[in-house]
Amino acid sequence: MKTFEDNLQRLEELTSAIKQSDISLEDALKTFEEGITLAKKMEKDIDEMEGKIQILMNAKDLDVENSSGDKKEKKASKKDSVEPALDLFTPSEEVTGTRNS
Repeated sequence: MKTFEDNLQRLEELTSAIKQSDISLEDALKTFEEGITLAKKMEKDIDEMEGKIQILMNAKDLDVENSSGDKKEKKASKKDSVEPALDLFTPSEEVTGTRNS
């Protein structure tokens, strides 16, 4: 099973290959199809990772030991919970699928 980093490296290779001026239309199409398939898989992987992070970040019940040694539950209020913003890509890093020529 390839890691996310391996898939990202392959996607970068495909991006470089498709930008070559001497690539045939057929090869460009094959490369593009492989890149789209890989990008969709990576997007699914990122969604799964974000889901796991959300679960960890939004855990509502925390066991806190008080001074008497008993455990008491502390409930997080809506005011205390902050939804994390996961901005993984800046607009300048997004692949648009167009060539600059």
